[in-house]
Amino acid sequence: MAFPTLKTANRKIAMRFWSFSLLSSLGLSLVLHGASAQTVVTPFPTSPPDPGNMFTRMFPELASFAEQTDSARRAVQLLGAADGMLNAEDNLTDPVQSILNPAAFSPHNADNPDVTAGVTFLGQFLDHDLSLDKDSPLNKNVSPEKILNFRTAAFDLDSVYAGGPRESPQFYDTSSGRIKFIVQAIPGSSAFSRHGAVRNDVPRDSAGNAIIADSRNDENIIVSQLHLAMLSFHNEVTDYLAGQPAYQQASADEIFKDARQLVTWHYQWIVLHEFLPKIIGQDRVDQLLANGLKYYQPKHRSSRVRANDGQDRALLPIEFAVAAYRFGHSQVRPSYRVNFGPTGGSPFFAFVFDDNLNPYASDPDDLRGGKRAPRRFVDWQTFFDFGDNNVRPNKRIDTKLSSVLLTLPGAKAPAPGLPPDGLQSLPARTLTRHVNFGLPSGQEVAKKMGLPALTPAQLSDLAPYTLDSRHTLDTSTPLFFYILKEAEVMESGLRLGPVGAGIVGEVFVGMLKADESSYLSAKPDWKPTLPSAQSGRFMMTDLLTFAGVVPPL
Repeated sequence: MAFPTLKTANRKIAMRFWSFSLLSSLGLSLVLHGASAQTVVTPFPTSPPDPGNMFTRMFPELASFAEQTDSARRAVQLLGAADGMLNAEDNLTDPVQSILNPAAFSPHNADNPDVTAGVTFLGQFLDHDLSLDKDSPLNKNVSPEKILNFRTAAFDLDSVYAGGPRESPQFYDTSSGRIKFIVQAIPGSSAFSRHGAVRNDVPRDSAGNAIIADSRNDENIIVSQLHLAMLSFHNEVTDYLAGQPAYQQASADEIFKDARQLVTWHYQWIVLHEFLPKIIGQDRVDQLLANGLKYYQPKHRSSRVRANDGQDRALLPIEFAVAAYRFGHSQVRPSYRVNFGPTGGSPFFAFVFDDNLNPYASDPDDLRGGKRAPRRFVDWQTFFDFGDNNVRPNKRIDTKLSSVLLTLPGAKAPAPGLPPDGLQSLPARTLTRHVNFGLPSGQEVAKKMGLPALTPAQLSDLAPYTLDSRHTLDTSTPLFFYILKEAEVMESGLRLGPVGAGIVGEVFVGMLKADESSYLSAKPDWKPTLPSAQSGRFMMTDLLTFAGVVPPL
């Protein structure tokens, strides 16, 4: 089923419900803001994954960084092991001191003063909106061109909306006469929340499983609450539109379509104007928008697929999905202040994961997902800057990952989004897939992009790691590690270096431009129209505030 955010005929807007003058009466023209009747806007995709929606290669002419053998897999797994050089060796005895005294508790895991703690989880949410690989085996060679991506390679929130209310009714609530998402109150949460505010959760079944379009968004409390925020954002936008005089005669379907368009375009604005500049730098974003793409060509036929609804859609490069975009793993803190607790009470601090805990506990002392309990909610003031001095930073992009990511839960008992197969180190899993997919080395990618490559001296810590008869890791470095080291050496870990920024920036901008339903493609001069702290600008703090998920402290 195609999702007609704006009904199309011959790829032009049929102004059926827009002829209500719904848009101009708001002074916004809502999502199109002054678009003429000739403006082309393509429907959002909501069909099941298209058989041809595979991954692609950004640098198909480059050879694998190593022979695709079990010995190479063992070598990179040693690099990423819990006792390997990627482990930041954090002191995991006290989640509070891990935050308040990082010099003593995480001396090898420096804070990034330029990026707030929430950006890490926004990045994880974005990843889940772009790709989902259900099929590739962990320890076998595989071609990316044969692996189905179960997400559309677009910032279209298919990880939230799924097939829409007709194809995915289990996610929606129509009892009010409007099409909204189901959200559920957390029983007893008012006793753990400032000023007795009742807090919400994503919907769950009787076993505690999240009833959401992408179960990975229940991997930890923070990304789960971010998914909840997006559900709530849609619901608030729906009510906002329904309350406008121009919508008094509009049907529930018409309001839903407009609300989805408005939600998605504001989300895309945040991607391009907040998240990406923090990660690669505003100067690089400006250059990409002005000068275009060099290496990712999402409109080339080799990087596109004809979807079931007849639209051409971009394919996602494996160099991005498996290597460059994994930089966010380095930004994760060992622990977080999840919320401030009740008035006069103590905040809830916890490590992200603790594999020593009972996996069947209903309210474990870590942030794993799949649990509902009165204290398991987020106060966003810690994660994004609301100007109240409560925000905390994330970690720098470098070759030291928080220790909690090298001993993931999941082997002892199932956990949402976490691996059950025994390889518990997140970087070891990432590096193994470099061998499986035959990804090129960071040095070869830098050379291909015409960028200065890191020298063996800058990568000397890798010299002891022998890949095969021809390669050691210091001269043929896995792209993931290379990008982390490049950021560390060239940017002090504050943002991505040139190779990492080039791949991530080109894919982000390329996907937005290739998606005919995105604001950057359909109406590139569009500005946000929802109420915000600054007119014409819309940031995560505005989204969370509008969604009603930031009760006062």
